[in-house]
Amino acid sequence: MTTTVINPDIETTSRIRPDTAPDVAPAEASLVTLEDLNVWFTDAAGAAHHVVHDLSLDINPGECVAVIGESGSGKSVTARTLIGLTGPNSHIQATRASVDGRDIQRTTDAQWRRIRGAQIGFILQDALVSLDPLRTIGAEIGESLRLHGVGKAAQRRERVIELLEAVGVPEPEMRARQRSGELSGGLRQRALIASAIANDPPLLVADEPTTALDVTVQAQVLDLLAQRKASGTAILLISHDFSVVGRLADRVLVMQGGHIVEQGTAEDVLNHPQHEYTRQLLDAVPSGVTKGEYLTSAKREHASVALNTSPVRTHEVADAPPVLEATGLTKSFRGPDGVTRTVVKDVSFDVRAGQTLGIVGESGSGKSTTASIALGFLQPDSGSVLLNGKPWSELGVSGRRSRRRDVTVVYQDPLSSFDPRWSAEQILTDALEPATDGIAFGARRRQRAQLRDRAEELVGLVGLDPQHLAKHPLQLSGGQRQRLSIARALAPEPDVVVLDEAVSALDVSVQAQVLDLLTELQERLGTTYVFISHDLGVIHHMSDHILVMKDGEAVEYGNAEQIFHAPAHPYTQELLNSLQTMTAHTPRGR
Repeated sequence: MTTTVINPDIETTSRIRPDTAPDVAPAEASLVTLEDLNVWFTDAAGAAHHVVHDLSLDINPGECVAVIGESGSGKSVTARTLIGLTGPNSHIQATRASVDGRDIQRTTDAQWRRIRGAQIGFILQDALVSLDPLRTIGAEIGESLRLHGVGKAAQRRERVIELLEAVGVPEPEMRARQRSGELSGGLRQRALIASAIANDPPLLVADEPTTALDVTVQAQVLDLLAQRKASGTAILLISHDFSVVGRLADRVLVMQGGHIVEQGTAEDVLNHPQHEYTRQLLDAVPSGVTKGEYLTSAKREHASVALNTSPVRTHEVADAPPVLEATGLTKSFRGPDGVTRTVVKDVSFDVRAGQTLGIVGESGSGKSTTASIALGFLQPDSGSVLLNGKPWSELGVSGRRSRRRDVTVVYQDPLSSFDPRWSAEQILTDALEPATDGIAFGARRRQRAQLRDRAEELVGLVGLDPQHLAKHPLQLSGGQRQRLSIARALAPEPDVVVLDEAVSALDVSVQAQVLDLLTELQERLGTTYVFISHDLGVIHHMSDHILVMKDGEAVEYGNAEQIFHAPAHPYTQELLNSLQTMTAHTPRGR
């Protein structure tokens, strides 16, 4: 992002909207037309930041155009401009900018409210903050239908169930009565997609629509989007998942720093990239082919040997006792319909020092509940967890408190797990700081200085500069926040780090940097990971052993290579078949 001076001839309003302008431009063949689109944002000091430069694209009915690029490349700003949600202090200028014949530079806020949902469906990535936590998802989807005059109340309720079924939500009648906080990330994302397509809009703007979905549900949702495309719906797809782009997109635009650096058919861009930046993005995709290698080019150039030949990966690890061992874990919950459901049933696994256990399964399979039991956040109904050979799950809250620092966690969304009022330094020193009750003032002061030094060591360990310690979470990029989250997890020098979808929300290049960082730290520190992900490419790249879960049960457990190359259970075979279908259009070699 570069700072520029706005052309004084440009009107400094969020949209250029002359009072005398007509509402609708002349009809045109393309449903979406952007010609020489420029977008600026003005900060509090009055400086202008030019984030989209002279972008041109068109989308025809029945066509999907994908925009790919790193965070900050301008792709989401472009998508939001198409639906009148560019944001506060934004300024747009274009030779032409129209959707379904309507000039979006001359559309009022009241007109946008009638257009969104009916003419343009918008699928956001972050379903947790996009859904109303106080309403059931059935009410949320039904509201979109009601606002645009669709049917009577009973008809809308039936339509909600149909939509939830269409996007692969199990037990849709029961799920419709749940609020977003009661659903997994994947189920929330499916509910959001259902809301976006409720009114059959001619244009769908999909910003990372499948990020939180496992591969089988992702395939189902993509089939649904493909059917809509075949029926004439135009789709603008923003995604860092190249398998999704390869399966759905007709054309691809690659953005870097607000500019389009390459464009063409999906086949040409994904399989025969011409620009170095595009090649770097494709090389950063984790898979079985990349196992034992760094993903980022800078790391690969300095790596003298493959990672799987390092001391941590030797037979001595396999002979060591388990650091974390779970036996017969079972957990049930009572649902909103009064029915008690078993979400984890007789699950067992173990993981040794310096190794990674990957846990994979569909949304709602019980993998995150299993992790919560391993972390000591939930008590199992039956079964036990041992930490370093000693009872862990059997201890009460007070019993686990003294050992809490031995097991830490990195979440998918670090922003929601940070106190936004705290600086990075405060976040790290809180994780480092022992109890100070009864400590003399002078000793406490020396302790704080030591903690500051240790915080600097930690940010350096995860590739951040000491200057980042003064920043608050909202002042950091997504990748920087995740690095801070990893630094916080490593602060107490834990034996086990649980990573729950820790890279699923990151674009491919930042994801590659974080995965390389985790691998490097494991090599250096011998840390044990429990890595939960719906992304089979990430799981294959990172894991020594894999636990496959379905409907709360462990259906397959063993060596990663064995499971990926010779799966025994039909469900595992189904997962891998879905992965092969998804990746058929994208390169996996270098």
